[in-house]
Amino acid sequence: MHRILGIGELLWDMLPEGPQLGGAPANYGVMASRLGDHAAILSRIGIDELGKRALEILTPYPVDCDHLQIDADQPTGRVTVTLQDGQPSYRIHEPVAWDFFELSEDWLHEAERADAVCFGSLAQRSDLSRNTIHALLRATQPECVRIFDVNLRAPYYTAAILRASLKLASVMKMNDAEVPLVLDLLGLKSAPSLREGAERLLEEFRDLQLVAITCGGSGSLLVSPRGWHQHPGIPIQVADTIGAGDAFTAAMTHYLLRGAPLAVLNEAGNRWGSFIASHAGAMPEIDAETLRRIQGAIEGAGEA
Repeated sequence: MHRILGIGELLWDMLPEGPQLGGAPANYGVMASRLGDHAAILSRIGIDELGKRALEILTPYPVDCDHLQIDADQPTGRVTVTLQDGQPSYRIHEPVAWDFFELSEDWLHEAERADAVCFGSLAQRSDLSRNTIHALLRATQPECVRIFDVNLRAPYYTAAILRASLKLASVMKMNDAEVPLVLDLLGLKSAPSLREGAERLLEEFRDLQLVAITCGGSGSLLVSPRGWHQHPGIPIQVADTIGAGDAFTAAMTHYLLRGAPLAVLNEAGNRWGSFIASHAGAMPEIDAETLRRIQGAIEGAGEA
């Protein structure tokens, strides 16, 4: 069983129909644990009611919450979410507990034995949390898969954060709308295609081994130094897209750690991302039959 860490913001999405627990590391960790990995959430919550409810909700899932830090002074993170045609827009409250990560011996120990670590840009908005995240990434073993899920949320990103994160990453994941913005921030030439944009990033950051670009309902593109693969997507009726990208990343990580080819990584990401998008919320129930059916489709992509 591989050990996977989701590092970053644990928060509540304050939706029109009521609050739902989310945040990239929680969504990612829950999905990875459901696929059979030992996934731990490294984040920080308050001692308030939302923090208590977060632990109550996460407890039934197989995800490891033993390493969550508790902040006696700052509140649990909240994001006010509005939806238009299934697409979310966000107002991210600050300061909150996850702006105050501490570099603990416990977290360093987890980083040292991790097989994969996923981190993003939002939790780096404070100097303290950014420095902690970077120290954890430097503490990982050379073979650890370090996934930078760009996840740009204005105004909480800078060119310096992107560049420093990419220097520490071995995998980069973003959506198609973020590609031209990332290239511009990094001072790279605009690209006539997503694939050429990915290739420029691989050339600029030589430690990158994979660039993953999600394209909503149009699937995704994976580009490595050795080749590329385009997936057309899985047709679904969208409920909302909250957590779909995190499910894509978790599924991709699961099969990447098992040495799967790009076609399988793409199939896995699209199958699980589309499943989450077809249900309300980021952590819908997954029954045994659904798990078997989707795993079968992913394995079929490998056989093809």
